[in-house]
Amino acid sequence: MKGVILAGGFGTRLHPVTKVINKHLLPVFSKPVIYHGIEKLVEAGIDKIMIITNPQFIEGFVNLLGSGQDFISQKTGKQIQIVYGIQNEPSGIAQGLWIAKDYVGNDNCVLYLGDNIFEDDISEYVKQFKEGAVVFLKKVKDPKRFGVAIIDCNNKVIEIEEKPQNPKSNFAVTGLYIYDNTVFDKMIGQPKSERGEYEITYINNLYIKERKLKAVKLQKEWFDIGTFESLLAASKFYETKSKTSGQEIKN
Repeated sequence: MKGVILAGGFGTRLHPVTKVINKHLLPVFSKPVIYHGIEKLVEAGIDKIMIITNPQFIEGFVNLLGSGQDFISQKTGKQIQIVYGIQNEPSGIAQGLWIAKDYVGNDNCVLYLGDNIFEDDISEYVKQFKEGAVVFLKKVKDPKRFGVAIIDCNNKVIEIEEKPQNPKSNFAVTGLYIYDNTVFDKMIGQPKSERGEYEITYINNLYIKERKLKAVKLQKEWFDIGTFESLLAASKFYETKSKTSGQEIKN
């Protein structure tokens, strides 16, 4: 299993800060945003990760992360491998994943949108994965803001609505996916959406047609670092968590 972290985009909702720094390099309390994604994948046993970003920000990621020497593989006890891919234009999540096609090779992959932070442990879902695809859902109060999944009694996804005015569920599709290797075949001939991007929803809908898109409901905190408000909320959460952990260790 390989990991692919998408860390591109221009972070326009975080301007003017993100005019000079990629939002995935911003701090969430004591760690850059990107650390959370890498650590989550390493925790799940993934030790080969491609980070995909804009050409103007690649130097910042290389300076921070290098080849992965600060992260230790659970399988080998040695450093993980981090490599880089360039997305020259923001042409959609599916197009970002396509850049990693040769790196993923014949493996399956976890696709992680780097501006998401998850508290849930995904290790078992990665270990048990065999075929099809998995989306991770989170119950939200304002589903109109998100892609919303409708699932059956077996946790199979039967429909995904993009920012619906009248949502049929309150389970938002988060920025975390597991795909088998057929994901790249599904991208061949994919049309652009009305907003001119190669959407990951198109790919997910192909898995739905095959009845192979499974849902996992997240139980713990999830942050989508796209606004100053969410960045601050995440920082406060991890500040509190750090203090609590310190007290527990001290006691």
